[in-house]
Amino acid sequence: MDQSSQNGKCDFYIGDWVPDTTGPFYTNHTCYSIEAHQNCMRNGRPDTSYLYWRWKPRDCELPKFNPKRFLDMMQHKSLAFIGDSIMRNHVQSLLCILSQEEKGVEVYHDKQYKSRRWYFPVHDLTLSVVWSPFLVKATIFEDDNGASTDIIKLHLDKLDDVWTQQFDNFDFVVIAGGKWYLKTAVYYENSKIVGCHNCKGKNITEVGFEYANRKALNSILKHITRSKHKTFTFFRTTTPDHFENGEWNNGGYCNRTGPFKKGEIDVRDIDEAMRKIELDEFERALRISSEVGLTVKLLDTTFLSLLRPDGHPGVYRQYQPFAGGNRHRKVQNDCLHWCLPGPIDSWNDLMMETLVSS
Repeated sequence: MDQSSQNGKCDFYIGDWVPDTTGPFYTNHTCYSIEAHQNCMRNGRPDTSYLYWRWKPRDCELPKFNPKRFLDMMQHKSLAFIGDSIMRNHVQSLLCILSQEEKGVEVYHDKQYKSRRWYFPVHDLTLSVVWSPFLVKATIFEDDNGASTDIIKLHLDKLDDVWTQQFDNFDFVVIAGGKWYLKTAVYYENSKIVGCHNCKGKNITEVGFEYANRKALNSILKHITRSKHKTFTFFRTTTPDHFENGEWNNGGYCNRTGPFKKGEIDVRDIDEAMRKIELDEFERALRISSEVGLTVKLLDTTFLSLLRPDGHPGVYRQYQPFAGGNRHRKVQNDCLHWCLPGPIDSWNDLMMETLVSS
């Protein structure tokens, strides 16, 4: 995607991670909103070099996030992040950065603390995260650790009303599909089964996750572009994980301590397929939005995130995993979400610069 056509400067998303001795805006001591699984410092991660890099586009400078300017720009506004746990990760990062200027006060949370809302009284800003991992209507049979008791039922032509019923309240949204589409699921359209992904033994036609992802994104972006409520929309691309020698549930790990350079790693076929669908549907939405006077912007974070295998909690998703000296204990790794502080903070640099240049 040629971002230069959008911001008039250069492509923010082609670049390199370069050393940055200034380090992050915040630590686990100065930020109140880091969830336990992303609090790598508190959980005992011994290395800190992952904190001292910044994203540098090839042909321009990307300014560091300015919390005061952002809050001033967002005065009397409402900003929502809609999606899965990566969205929650992103919101935590933004809360941490903004808290150096003004702390948000939590004014709502659902029972599981997956959807939450904060209010910044000085600037009259409302910041929300809305839990909707598929963005379309889904029946999910999972516990908080990802263990499933039945196959997910996904209605590709019905949006999740958890976010659509609130949509008109938001001035700005950040929205994304994601890794949930790789899960085993049965797909419905017009309340009838039309296929599935990875549902062996069910006597249902295998149509693959690409079918569902494309159908769902088309429905989602149509809703946004056809809405009478003109919401400034950021659409974020898929986030690659960095599990090596296995997946999250069978021994996969991520123990690298530095970024990759360009050419040292390739996007996996699955992520590449998902990103292509996302870019196709975004292009379609962009054409419609220009006709109806709506602003939609791409946050193409796939490539820059791919280069940061060192930024995940790994075994430090839990507190002091090797306490007592047992280094051979089997511990689940998190190689999908991001340590805070960490590389995901750069997503806010990109979001702010896109807002400023808009």
